[in-house]
Amino acid sequence: MNDDRKTHLDPRAVLLLLGCCAAWGLSQVAAKVSLAEMPPLYLAALRSLGAALLLAVWARSRGLRLWQRDGSGRAGLLLGVLFAAEFACVFIGLQFTSASRMVVFLYSAPFVVALGMPLLMRSERLDRVQILGLLAAFAGVAWAYGESFGAATAGPRQWLGDALGLAAALLWGLTTLALRGSVLAHALPEKTLMYQLLVSAVLLGLAAPLAGEAWPAQLSSATWWTLGFQTVVVTFASYLVWFWLVRHYPATRLSAFTLLTPVFGLLAGVVMLGEPATARLLVALVAVCAGIALVNRAPRGASPPATPTGPERPAKR
Repeated sequence: MNDDRKTHLDPRAVLLLLGCCAAWGLSQVAAKVSLAEMPPLYLAALRSLGAALLLAVWARSRGLRLWQRDGSGRAGLLLGVLFAAEFACVFIGLQFTSASRMVVFLYSAPFVVALGMPLLMRSERLDRVQILGLLAAFAGVAWAYGESFGAATAGPRQWLGDALGLAAALLWGLTTLALRGSVLAHALPEKTLMYQLLVSAVLLGLAAPLAGEAWPAQLSSATWWTLGFQTVVVTFASYLVWFWLVRHYPATRLSAFTLLTPVFGLLAGVVMLGEPATARLLVALVAVCAGIALVNRAPRGASPPATPTGPERPAKR
C-alpha cells in the first residue's frame, strides 16, 4: 500500500470499508454468542488484552514508537477508563437485550460528539439541517426504547440492556471528545488505541472478580472462535484498516459508509441469532442512519472536515 492521497474511493477502498462495517456490525452478535459461556467483564478484558498484544507486535514490526514519553499519560488513562466503561456496558447490556437493539443504540454515539464538539471548537457549531438530524435520530431512539416497557422482545429486563447500550454510546462519544481535546489528538492513532486496550484490560480484569464473576470451567469452540473474531478482526485488524483509510481517502466519503454498520448489525442479529426486527427498531435504524448522514453533511461553502464523526476507533470505537 503506497502513501498517495486519493481524491475518490477506488474498488479497494470500497471493499475494505464494507469489510470494516460488516466486522463492526457482527461484533455485537459475536459477543452475544461468547456471553453464553463467558462472564462479560472477563470477556471484555480478554478481548482488550489479546488485541493489545497483537498491536504491540505489529507496532514493533513497523518501527512505531508507542512507548516514548510525550506527556500523554493522563489523557491516555482517561481514554482507557472510558473505553473500559463503554465495553462493560455493552457486554453486560447484551445479557438483557438483543444484539440487534444494542448496535442501533450504540451507534447513537456520533450525536454525542456532534453536541459536544462546539464546546471544544467553535467552528464545529451545528447548522439547522444538522440539528434536524440530531432531533430525528433522538426521536427514533426514544421510539425504540419505549418498546422496552411494553412488548419487550428480549426479556423482562430489556429496558436495562437498552439503557446500558445508550450509556455505552454516551461513553463512546465522550471518548472521542476527550481525544479531540487532548494532546493525543496529534499522536499516532496506534498509540491512542494501545492506551485504550491496555488500561481497559487491566481495569476490566480487576473488576471481574470484584463483581463476583468466575472463570468458566470449560469453553466451547464457538466461544473461542467468536472471541478470536472480536479480538483479531474487530479490535485489532479493522481499526488499523480504518486508520489507513482515513489517511489515504476523503474523510467525508468514508463517513457515509459507516451508516452501513448498524444495518449489518441488525441484519446479522436477525439472520444469525433469529432476533425479531420490530417496526420500532426499524424506525430507529432509519432515523439513526438519516441523522448521521445529516450531521456529517458539510455546510454550504465549508471545507470538508479532516476526520469523520462515524466509528473512528479509537477516537471508537
